[in-house]
Amino acid sequence: MAWLSVALLAVPLLGALLLLLAPHRLRPLLHTYGLTLSGLTLALAALMAATFDYSRGARPQFEVDRAWIPGLGLRFHLGVDGISLPLIVLTALLTFLCFVYLCWGAARRGFVGARPRALVFTLLVLEVGMIGTFLALDLLLFFVFFEIVLIPMYFVIGIWGGEGRRAASVKFILYTLLGSVVMLLGLLLVWAQTGTLDIEALSAAHGAGMARSVQILAFVAIGIGLAVKTPMWPLHTWLPDAHTEAPTVGSVLLAGVLLKMGTYGFARIAIPVLPEGAMAVAPWLGAFAVVGIIYGALACLAQRDLKRMIAYSSVGHMGFVLLGFATLTPVGINGALFANVAHGLITGLLFFLAGAIKDRYHTADMPSLGGGMLATLPRLGSVLTFAAIASLGLPGLAGFWGEMLALFGAFQPANGLPRALFLTYMAIGGLGAVLTAAYFLVMLSRVTHGRPRLDEREGVTPDERPVVPLGSTARRSATATLQPPPRPEPYSGQNKPPNPTEPGTPPDHAASSGDDAYLEDSGPLSGGALLGGAESPGGPQRATGAPGQQVADDIRSYELLAWTPLMVLILLFGLWPGLLLSLTTPAVQTLLGAVS
Repeated sequence: MAWLSVALLAVPLLGALLLLLAPHRLRPLLHTYGLTLSGLTLALAALMAATFDYSRGARPQFEVDRAWIPGLGLRFHLGVDGISLPLIVLTALLTFLCFVYLCWGAARRGFVGARPRALVFTLLVLEVGMIGTFLALDLLLFFVFFEIVLIPMYFVIGIWGGEGRRAASVKFILYTLLGSVVMLLGLLLVWAQTGTLDIEALSAAHGAGMARSVQILAFVAIGIGLAVKTPMWPLHTWLPDAHTEAPTVGSVLLAGVLLKMGTYGFARIAIPVLPEGAMAVAPWLGAFAVVGIIYGALACLAQRDLKRMIAYSSVGHMGFVLLGFATLTPVGINGALFANVAHGLITGLLFFLAGAIKDRYHTADMPSLGGGMLATLPRLGSVLTFAAIASLGLPGLAGFWGEMLALFGAFQPANGLPRALFLTYMAIGGLGAVLTAAYFLVMLSRVTHGRPRLDEREGVTPDERPVVPLGSTARRSATATLQPPPRPEPYSGQNKPPNPTEPGTPPDHAASSGDDAYLEDSGPLSGGALLGGAESPGGPQRATGAPGQQVADDIRSYELLAWTPLMVLILLFGLWPGLLLSLTTPAVQTLLGAVS
C-alpha cells in the first residue's frame, strides 16, 4: 500500500499540471474540477486511515524510500505514523470543504470568479505542499514541501484578499521566508554533524554524534523557523494581517493546516532528533508559550474585527500546543497533538462562519453587526455559538482535551526540568484559559445576543415591530413572536461598494474583499452574481415585514455541507478523545525515548 503516499501527492499535483496543459478544455469543468480532485484526495486519505495498522502506530507505514539525488545521498522518503496520519486526513478534509464552499453554491448558475483557473491551480499546489510536509521523512524533502506552501498562500492572500492584501501578503512571505532560512541553517548543521538527512535514522540515533552545544544551537535555529509558522509570540505579527485580508478559504487553510506545519516540526524533527537541545530549551519554550497564551487572549479582548479576533485566538491556542511540547512528557505532547487537530477543526469552522457573516452583513466589525443574530439568523447564530464554546474549551467538545492535557503535563514535567517553573506556567496557562472564555463570551454578547439593531431610517424601536402569530406561515424569528429586523440593504446602483478598480488597484483585482473576490473573469460584478449562487453581494435577500425591509438568508445548503463534517468531528473528539489519543500515544512514547 506504499502507493497511497505517492497517490496523495500525485492526484492534486497532476490536477494542477493539467490546468496548465489544457486550460481551455477544462474551463467548462472548473466548477467541479477542484471539487473532484480534492474529493479523490480525501478518499485516498480515508483509505489510508482505514488500512493503517493501529497496533504499529509508532512506526512509519506506507513507506516509499527511493534515491532522489544520489550524489548528495538524498532520498525521496515518505511515510505515515500516528503523529502525521490525523494531520493528513485533516488537510485533505479542509481542502475538500473549501472547494465545496467555493464551488457547490455556484454550480447551478455556472462557475464564477476572478481568475477561477488560477484559484483552483493555487489551491491544488497548496494541498501538495501541505500533505507532503506531513509525509516527508527526509529533512531536505520536509524543507522543500514546507516552502512549497508559501508561494500559493502568498498569491491566495495577494490576489483574492481584501483591501490590504498586498501589504499582508508581503508581510507573510517575508516573515516565513526569513524563518525558513534560519531553519535551513539548523537542518544543514544536523546534516554536517551526522552525515544523514533521514528523519527515521536521526530519530533512532537520539542525537548520537552531536555534542550538547551543537544540539542546542541546532534546536534554536530549527525552532525559530518552526515558531514563525506556528506562530509563537513574538514572531506572530504577520498572522493577524494575513487572516484579516485573506479570503475565507485562505483563512481556513492558513489556520487549519499551515499553522500545524510549524508545531508538527517540533514533534517530527526538533524533539526526537535533538533531545539534549530540547531539554535545554524547554523552559524557554514554555515561557514564550504562556506569554503567547496571555497576549493572545488580551489582544482578542481589544479587537473589533471578528476575523482579527479569531486570528489572535490562534496565537493563544498555539501557545497551549507549545506548552505541551515544552513539558517533554507523554501527557503534554499528546495534549499538544490533540490540540493541533482540534484547533484545525474549530478555527476552520470559525473562519467559515466569519466569511458567511461578512458575506451577509458586508462587514466583520462586531459593533457594526448590531447583535441579535440568534433572532435574525438563528441557525447561523447557533453554529457560531457552538464553534465559540468549542474554542473556549467547554468539556465535551474537542477544544477541551488538548489544553487540559497540556496544563496537566506542566503540572509534572519531564525529569530534569524545573517543576516549580512549570507549575507557574500551568497557573498562567489556567489564567489564559479563563481569558479565552472571556473574549469568546464578549464576542457572542456583541454578535449573537441582545436586541438586533434596527435601520434608523425606519424610525421604529424593537418593541414596535409587528407581531407574527405562532401559527402563521410567515417567516419567524428565534422567539417565533417578532419579525426579524431589517438588515442592511443590498448593494445597488445608489448603494454600492467602493469601486474596486480605483486608481492603484489592478482590474484583475476587481473583487478585493474576502469571498467577494470570487467574481467573473471578464470584469466587474454583473447581475449581483456571487460565489455560492447568491443573488447579491449580501446573499439572497428575502423581504419581511414592511416594504423595503430586507433580511439576509440563514445558512445556505452548500455552507451546511461544508460545516457539518467539522461540527460532527468537534463533537466526536470531544466525547471520545481516546479515538485520537490511542493513535498518537505509541508514536509519542517512541518520540520521547530519546529524551528519557
